[in-house]
Amino acid sequence: MEIHTIFEHIITYCYNQKYPDIHLSSGSYPLIRNRSGDIETLTEITLTSWENLELSPLPWTDIEHIARHILSPDKYLDYVDHLEVDSSYNLEWNKRYRVNCFTNIRWKAIALRQIPHEIPTLETLWLGETVREMCSRQKWLILMTWPTGSWKSANLAAMIDYINTNFKKHIISIEDPIEFVYSDKKSLIHQREVGIHTKSFSKAMKSCLREDPDVIFIGEMRDPETIRTALTLAETWHLVFSTLHTNDTVQTIDRVVDVFPEGQQEQIRMQLALSLVWVIAQRLVARSDKEWRIPAREILLNNDAVKNLIISWNTHQLYSVIEIEQKRWMILMDNYLIALYKKGIISEESLKSFARDKDNLRNLL
Repeated sequence: MEIHTIFEHIITYCYNQKYPDIHLSSGSYPLIRNRSGDIETLTEITLTSWENLELSPLPWTDIEHIARHILSPDKYLDYVDHLEVDSSYNLEWNKRYRVNCFTNIRWKAIALRQIPHEIPTLETLWLGETVREMCSRQKWLILMTWPTGSWKSANLAAMIDYINTNFKKHIISIEDPIEFVYSDKKSLIHQREVGIHTKSFSKAMKSCLREDPDVIFIGEMRDPETIRTALTLAETWHLVFSTLHTNDTVQTIDRVVDVFPEGQQEQIRMQLALSLVWVIAQRLVARSDKEWRIPAREILLNNDAVKNLIISWNTHQLYSVIEIEQKRWMILMDNYLIALYKKGIISEESLKSFARDKDNLRNLL
């Protein structure tokens, strides 16, 4: 059987099993991340009710062949030149994956993440009334943070789809690559992929100002120019959504400011304090009651106390503000985890593993 056929069988099997990630590495069996978040080896997959396919370790030539199969010619040349590339792959219209081809000590490797066909709703992601209120605003900056694989994209997709369903807006998304694909409902949506529809995030964002947008989704704030433009867009009556890779809400504030030279940080603090409305830090935790994962969140809402601490650069005090304001839709990650634990949704082991302040857990419980 040809390797690209075996690859498509693996993709289909993992899609049907709802495995979110697939890893193909030179010299190894295919591996997946299961629904509980653990890495597992695939030695065999089910093709039909009467037929199974035994898998073997993949030589680097097979990984090379798969890369040629799933990447466009331009993307493949980019992979050869730069040793890594981001892309997307559609097996069928409803089976879409985000792809990263890279090299490592064992040579070629590919990581694929499943993009659900159906855009999730706010309800299925346990996002409540506060989110709807935020999405109805005319301006401000909303940030989703935490490491890769924490459903950040799914959360933002649900928010954008909520706006698309309920408001007459012009929405522009700038992504690398495009993940969820939207269709126009009440809103008009234009989706642009970096490398295909635009040369860079920063160029696309500057172009946004001449494209009459109401809502702008920036796939990731990666550099000072992108961050500065995002803040400017949020200040000039646009609702801006974006993501960062940080560990909690307070570190997000620090990261946005720290990427700038010291002489520019005071101005950035002022812009951030006046344009930011909401930061959600999220990570996925294995459930103890079923084979799946549930999001645990830390939420920071901007108010007068938060603004003052950002401007005065006393962000270490923001943890106390979140603790005090817990009844007003703010919450610390440890308190969110404890709530899940008390409901029997996550185990004590998961609670201790993901908690930030392990020494204070006993007091919080």
